[in-house]
Amino acid sequence: MTAARLPQPLPGRVLALGAYLKNAACAVDGAELRWSANHGDLGDPAACLALEASAERLLDALPDGPQTIAHDLHPDFHSTRLAQALAARRGVPALAVQHHHAHLAVVAAEHGVVDEPLVGWALDGVGLGSDGSAWGGELLWLDAASRSTAWRRLAHLPALALPGGDRAAREPWRMAAALLHALGRGDEIVPRLGPSAGDAAAAMVQQMLARGLNCPRATAGGRWFDAAAAALGVHRGAQAEAEAAIALEAEAARWLATQPAPAEADSRGAGRPMGAIAAGGANDANRARDARQANRAPRAQVEYPAHDGHDGHDGHDAPDAQGPLDVLPAAVGALFDVPAAHRGEAAARFHALLADVLAGAAITAARAQGARIVALGGGCFFNRVLSQRLEATLRDAGLRVLRPGAAGCGDAGLALGQAWIAAWARQHGQLADSVPDAALAGA
Repeated sequence: MTAARLPQPLPGRVLALGAYLKNAACAVDGAELRWSANHGDLGDPAACLALEASAERLLDALPDGPQTIAHDLHPDFHSTRLAQALAARRGVPALAVQHHHAHLAVVAAEHGVVDEPLVGWALDGVGLGSDGSAWGGELLWLDAASRSTAWRRLAHLPALALPGGDRAAREPWRMAAALLHALGRGDEIVPRLGPSAGDAAAAMVQQMLARGLNCPRATAGGRWFDAAAAALGVHRGAQAEAEAAIALEAEAARWLATQPAPAEADSRGAGRPMGAIAAGGANDANRARDARQANRAPRAQVEYPAHDGHDGHDGHDAPDAQGPLDVLPAAVGALFDVPAAHRGEAAARFHALLADVLAGAAITAARAQGARIVALGGGCFFNRVLSQRLEATLRDAGLRVLRPGAAGCGDAGLALGQAWIAAWARQHGQLADSVPDAALAGA
């Protein structure tokens, strides 16, 4: 175990069992934080056994026992079943915490934000949403513990089909196929993607999408990176986790490294805000148009389901809340027609467009909610090209931008966010002293 101290003590003692991927558990007793080792992914039986052993050691580190045991919202994870079993044995509540809520709570915990609300983007590969669908590109509002643990989903990236489910995360060309289908260009799937994926495989995915077979939908930011990478031809084949996104970032970083500093920008458009690249590489007129489009964040009202009193909401809809950021599909669709010589510039423009629409939505939401803090969490923020532009834009708007510290922005630190939420939920009377399970959810 490793130990650390939180800047703001949590009100109580919590064991939190972490995420499915890169699983690590933690125990919190006031300001004292203890971490287990990283167990790996819970699809591996050895990782499940390692988590069980770590949970027992962490329980031993809480001499007075836990008051709450927290876990992911997904009911089928081994961590969920283990948390429920341990909670039943100890006679304490087991709290289900939504994945992206936990990502942003990590930021609040590490920065000691307990006296004001915040808005934040949680971008990653996937996590079960409170509506039962797959999330991963979520703009949330959180009360940072001073009044309650209420939270609300304000906006999200557009949902894309995942042809083949989890397989789509390992084969980015499937996300490119999903994008073509979403744009009404499904007849292009085989001619565009068949040469690299195989005509038979591409035809099968085209049929899956047309018929809606094994094609769950997700708002995941990681899948948009996959679609962009495959559309550009940067990465289409089978790959390890985030390999396509890493390749796309590398293309963008290489191109940006060749450009003059903003003060030295020349007629090629370097240093300007970057929007969606036009097919064929773009001329100055197109670039100026795209720059204007990139800074024009979409705004839409979003309707919330009626509050039922059991989901962690405070019961009030957010004024001027944002709907799906639907500027992305057409912009990424244009990447299919970018010549190889312009891939680096196109990759940089994709990052800039995404950063700018994320910033626009966050700025609007923060002003509507009266929040001064924007938190950024989730594995997509390992991407420095995206993060640096987004943070700069938010700070220029007068907002305080917070990111995770030692816990990191990926799933390995998620248990801390779960613990933070569970401790404050109990403090504010949102949990009974002894119940089999409970959940905080926002939609």
